[in-house]
Amino acid sequence: MDIVVLGPVDVTEMGVAVMPSAPKPRQVLALLALRADQVVSVDTLVEELWDGAPPRSARTTLQTYVVQLRDLIAAALPQGDPRTAKDVLCTTHGGYLLNTWHGSCDFAEFERRAGLGYRAMDAGDFAGAARQLREALALWSGSALADVQHGPSLEAHRKRLEEVRLCALDQRIDADLRLGRHRELLGELTVLVSRYRTHENLHGQFMLALHRSGRRSEALEVYQRLRTALVRERGLEPSAALRRLQRSILVTCPEPVNRPAPAGAGRFGGQG
Repeated sequence: MDIVVLGPVDVTEMGVAVMPSAPKPRQVLALLALRADQVVSVDTLVEELWDGAPPRSARTTLQTYVVQLRDLIAAALPQGDPRTAKDVLCTTHGGYLLNTWHGSCDFAEFERRAGLGYRAMDAGDFAGAARQLREALALWSGSALADVQHGPSLEAHRKRLEEVRLCALDQRIDADLRLGRHRELLGELTVLVSRYRTHENLHGQFMLALHRSGRRSEALEVYQRLRTALVRERGLEPSAALRRLQRSILVTCPEPVNRPAPAGAGRFGGQG
């Protein structure tokens, strides 16, 4: 079974799509796919589908959705395959398990490549880090779980996926800055700071790229816009690292924003 979650969700068995069209069965399969090869409890699935207000028939309805998914899986299995749909979507004690049978998952591949990028950064191989992280980010085709309704569990997964993406993006830009690619980054960073109005690392990177491109006044304007957004939206001043960067742009050569090196992300790990 092959699973795609870094954009619109797609689940295929032997190359045949098994993603249902109805919203709630899609939620069930998406959550099972995100937790592939692990048991997802009935209680978790019920909470995802009905968010704390399940009907009396919730468990029976969930079983109906599982039957529908198994029908799609059965239709995708080739003749002569020793597996049955129940071998792929298994009933376990207290829940269900989607067995991938060593299939692929785009997020697992993202994690692998991003991990290589983080290790390259730690080793000072900035060209290798930029390459690996760029390849990892290329696996994304849009927002995670883009075409599936989100209950509490899927929403939590979606947020964590987006945080991990942003962490990899932040580190790839850092690697590119260390390689002197500041002019190449200006267009991308213009879009990113508009999208993430209070993300300090991205703003700091934009300030550096602008200053190194000879656009000192614009770099200082970026700081002021960030400060205004932070005060208005969060009641916070920029961090000490950003204030130091602003002062360095005002009086001397810019220095990179200091921050802890990212830990390697685990499955559905958090943002660095």
